[in-house]
Amino acid sequence: MTGDTKQQYYKVKVMEDFISPKEEQNELKKYSIKEVITGSVLKQKVIVRQLPFIIFIVVLAMLYIANRYHAEHLLRESTRLQEELNELRAESITVASELMFASRQSQVLKLIEENNLGLKESRTPPKWVKMRD
Repeated sequence: MTGDTKQQYYKVKVMEDFISPKEEQNELKKYSIKEVITGSVLKQKVIVRQLPFIIFIVVLAMLYIANRYHAEHLLRESTRLQEELNELRAESITVASELMFASRQSQVLKLIEENNLGLKESRTPPKWVKMRD
């Protein structure tokens, strides 16, 4: 094959693969509502040629929906954990204050008397014991 013959072959091959925009519009205009409803439109050459692109768009849409769902799930989980953290922090503060109140000397004496433990408060101060070296 010569150079001119190759160019003509490739032009013909390219022209076979693609149709002109006018032909494509004519093919799209001639569909009736019945063909669209029954699905026979999907058998047409123009639609079949665009099928990979349509599938790509559908996959992208599904990924977008899945990503949105995942993001909303993470946001709800984050909000739930933040509320739980605030609740636990408040509970911790409450328990710490109750413990401080219960460990006061006056409260300890009151509990000893209520439970009749027989313990009494020492009135004498503690003595220091010195050890010899």
